[in-house]
Amino acid sequence: MKKLLAMLLVLSMVFALCACSSKPAATPAPAEAPAATEAPAEEAAPDASALVSKAFIDPIKDWAKYDELIAQIKAETDFAKRTELMHQAEDIIMATNCVIPIYYYNDDYMQKDYVDGIYANLFGFKYFMFANLANGADSLRINLASEPDFLDPALNSSVDGACLAVNSFSGLYAYDAEGKTIPACATGYTVSDDGLTYTVTLRDGLKWSDGSALTAGDFAYSWKRAASDSTAADYAYMYNGFEGYPNELAVTAKDDTTLEFKLTAPCAYMEDLMAFPAFYPVKQEAVEAYADWQTSPGGWCQEAGFVSNGAYVCTGWDHDVSMTYEKNPNWYDADKVKVEKLEFMLSADDTAIFAAYNAGDVDFIDSIPTDEIAKLLSDKNPEFHIIDNLGTYYAAFNAKSKIFEGKTPEQAACMREAFSILINREYICENIAQCGQVAANAFIPLGMADGNGGVFKTDPVEQGYFDPYAISKDPDGTTAKAVELLKAAGYKFGDDGKLSAENPIQLEYLTNTNTGHIATAESIQQDLAAVGIELTIQQQDWNVFLQERKQGNFDFAREGWLADFNDPINMLEMWTSDSGNNDCQFGR
Repeated sequence: MKKLLAMLLVLSMVFALCACSSKPAATPAPAEAPAATEAPAEEAAPDASALVSKAFIDPIKDWAKYDELIAQIKAETDFAKRTELMHQAEDIIMATNCVIPIYYYNDDYMQKDYVDGIYANLFGFKYFMFANLANGADSLRINLASEPDFLDPALNSSVDGACLAVNSFSGLYAYDAEGKTIPACATGYTVSDDGLTYTVTLRDGLKWSDGSALTAGDFAYSWKRAASDSTAADYAYMYNGFEGYPNELAVTAKDDTTLEFKLTAPCAYMEDLMAFPAFYPVKQEAVEAYADWQTSPGGWCQEAGFVSNGAYVCTGWDHDVSMTYEKNPNWYDADKVKVEKLEFMLSADDTAIFAAYNAGDVDFIDSIPTDEIAKLLSDKNPEFHIIDNLGTYYAAFNAKSKIFEGKTPEQAACMREAFSILINREYICENIAQCGQVAANAFIPLGMADGNGGVFKTDPVEQGYFDPYAISKDPDGTTAKAVELLKAAGYKFGDDGKLSAENPIQLEYLTNTNTGHIATAESIQQDLAAVGIELTIQQQDWNVFLQERKQGNFDFAREGWLADFNDPINMLEMWTSDSGNNDCQFGR
């Protein structure tokens, strides 16, 4: 009995202790917190420096290395070594991912069936001076583009301006209908044994359009002016192989018909330079008659009536509407010019231009609306022409854009590469360009000579820097790679695979007003939206657009480069720090 009472007493004490406990005795506390209550560990971002090419250099702070490489290329006399160095230079350009190649150019235009004799070269220059009109007219009516930026051949850097220049000015050499250089104002030249000193003989009796004598001294003046720092010509760098560049150029008029100049290294493409507009002559008295010629060097030819020395002279200019050029009787080959007048419609409105052509108001147009090309091709319209070009249509980033603020140079390069691989080049080629363009994965175009008797690049895939069809062949894998690159640049993504709201990417794409360019911009806009990048499109008139790009007032812009001559150095030297064509702002 006592034993029973003792057991009951112990049990009552246990229940009393349990009742006073603050923790439920029935469920023991676990030794460790459940895994579900821990925050998941964040995935480590890829290392941007491990993702960039070995050729990568900082496009702002380290660009002097690129400048030095270009100088080395221009001084190299071993042409095989020179080709090797040019490949290295392109490697550097492409490693920045500031230059985003889209496709390799060809050229399309429309020309009435009663017109012949017009020809173009691989560089986009169109020669109208030997045209014939079977309809009995004495005027050839043309549209090339809208209001030209410059008519001064030393200052122009656009293809439409070059077309006007080759028809109104003449250099020492020109291009024939087969694309070969031929003597123009010159009759020929000799070169010293070391390849450095050229002596050029000019034609006798050369004249300016005002009837005054044109001499070797005019070429000497013009070349020195084009190279000079004070002129600030975009193409001044094309003279940097001359002794004394930039302000003491070694070019001398030995007499009225003998021009001598000296180079710092042999140049395999000297005839091409002598045929290029930046090497055309301008008359000193005409240039310096303009009141502000020292501060506005191109002002002397911004109205009709300026002196020139080519097949035609500008006699009328209704700005933004039309220009008229008339045959120059003082041109050395005037007897071969059959068309008395060139009338230019100044417009960038593709629809209006095409309507004017169909109405018979113009005979030649250099721009066709994108939505008309498919029908022209299917109808096999004999007035629609597609010819070869040597150049690359591309988009470019401003290396100094604010969208790269706070990023390392490598992170910025990863960002740009992500943009590039998301672009569906195949779609752009087939549905917008539509004329057999090849998707591009390098800046230097297919088919360009290598300066050593061969071709710089022959295969559009194997010899490029990426697979230009990757996004269309493997959209999921390519998009995943773009996301990885953006993560390496410090961006976070949501579960939907798009950029997190905490770190958006918003930028502007700059383009001129043209249906093809705008359609391309819209295609890129849609491609980038796949990962949440917000791209807005800013359209500008041609002249404003050119200046905004040149001054670096953009994030991302439409670009295109037709070679000025058939050598890769032309595509590479434009990116030196001091080049007027360095829209990416490398080294600045």
